[in-house]
Amino acid sequence: QVELVESGGGFLQAGGSLRLSCAASGGTDSLYVMGWFRQTPGKEREFVAAIGRSGDSVAYADSVRGRFTISRDSANKVYLQMTTLKPEDTAVYYCAARSGGIPYTSRFQYAYWGRGTQVTVSS
Repeated sequence: QVELVESGGGFLQAGGSLRLSCAASGGTDSLYVMGWFRQTPGKEREFVAAIGRSGDSVAYADSVRGRFTISRDSANKVYLQMTTLKPEDTAVYYCAARSGGIPYTSRFQYAYWGRGTQVTVSS
């Protein structure tokens, strides 16, 4: 069983930056495809960014491309660097993981989820 633990959420002003982290442990594979999703009350969980198993392939939602950067290190830890944050980025951010190689973009394609970390951006 894979366990994912997110950290780094918080409250900040629009235009600011924040870095989220997610650490994965357990499971049978040493590396996973990992992604970030976000959700606000009453809305579906939406894709934000994903990174492939090797770290060479990444994918971003149009709404965050150019502002957010996903990266990973060799120890199954993934980061989401968020810059130029906007109030509409306010959400609970979830880390997700699955076996495989490419950065999947649908929440239905991920088997493992963290509990989420709140990001609140004020105007």
